[in-house]
Amino acid sequence: MSAERTETAAAEQGAADQRAVPAQRAGRPAGGPATEGGKERASAFVSLSRVMIVAFLRDKAAVFFVLLFPLMFLLLFGTLLKGASSPHAKVAQVGPVRMLDAVQGEARSQLEQVLTISRTDDEAAARQKVKKGELDALIEEGAGGKLVLRFSAADQVRAGSVQGILNSVVQQANQAATGQPPAFTLDASRVEDDSLKPIQFLTPGLLGWAIATGAVFGASLTLVSWRKKQVLRRLRLAPVSAGAIVASRVAVSVLTALVQTAVFLVVATTPYFGLKLTGDWWLILPLVVCATIAFMSIGLLAGSLAKTEEASNGISQIIVLPMSFLSGSFFPMDGAPDWLRTLSNVFPLKHLVTSAQSVLTRGGGVMDALPTMGGLLLFAAVLTAISWKFFRWEDA
Repeated sequence: MSAERTETAAAEQGAADQRAVPAQRAGRPAGGPATEGGKERASAFVSLSRVMIVAFLRDKAAVFFVLLFPLMFLLLFGTLLKGASSPHAKVAQVGPVRMLDAVQGEARSQLEQVLTISRTDDEAAARQKVKKGELDALIEEGAGGKLVLRFSAADQVRAGSVQGILNSVVQQANQAATGQPPAFTLDASRVEDDSLKPIQFLTPGLLGWAIATGAVFGASLTLVSWRKKQVLRRLRLAPVSAGAIVASRVAVSVLTALVQTAVFLVVATTPYFGLKLTGDWWLILPLVVCATIAFMSIGLLAGSLAKTEEASNGISQIIVLPMSFLSGSFFPMDGAPDWLRTLSNVFPLKHLVTSAQSVLTRGGGVMDALPTMGGLLLFAAVLTAISWKFFRWEDA
């Protein structure tokens, strides 16, 4: 039985249960109107939520694609990139370079931990090796003692590493030339944060993708399936408010997203992968709640516009796939063109991934998460208002 068919049957049973409520209570003493109304709304919410959860758990395919399929990506990429790191940058020193030659002792040892420097007098040959990728850069002394660096733009990471290291060398040399005690000492290191191992980047990105996929497809396909099979019509005629229907669907989706988050963090923090969580990592929980609501609003719009499950699936794919690749879920967007990075800011997933990386692995706090949460909820409110214009309880 498919996920939609199972959940449809469960929802129909929930609607039937709610229609039976007045008959079951006919012989009971009547309470106050507000009390009875509140109890009925709570009962409707609990009943609908329960049948949705049961339907989800009974559908093995749904459990696999929502919980286990995204986790497989984490396991795959986490294992493949587990030992990845930025190796030594190989540079050629063309002729004497006083600024580099003056670095001696412990500072020289630190420099050689991150740079492998070979000496040559053939500037043309060294330049050709840089073009071929055999060397990462060449260094020579220009007029007035200027340190001249030539590198290939083919590898932005290596180029950035070499520039960062040599900037430190130049800064130290300038401070020493003033005759004053240097305010900083040479601390040669890679540009990349040593703590930001591949798993630190993969976990927030893939988690965001998993949450977005589950929420968008879950909301859109469920809405179309319920409308097509007239479940929405039955729920509308049952003594169940629209608020209870929406709240139960949101609650189940949020619960599913929180379970996804827990599974991802438990697996990623095992000694094998070694994810290191920062102090305010718990902020990922309210972020996930707000993001789930935002992505559900996308699914609501797709489900409101589509008339069939196939159309709903196509609309959701068109939205989710570009959003996933342009939001930094699978790879960083640092090297992308400016216009592409600007476009990525339109997608809520970009802001979820950025904030998730901040609070999970980069020591971010409340102010790194709060603006994103507000933006996600605002996005959800706007898109839900738009979706309501196209929403239909029944097929026309």
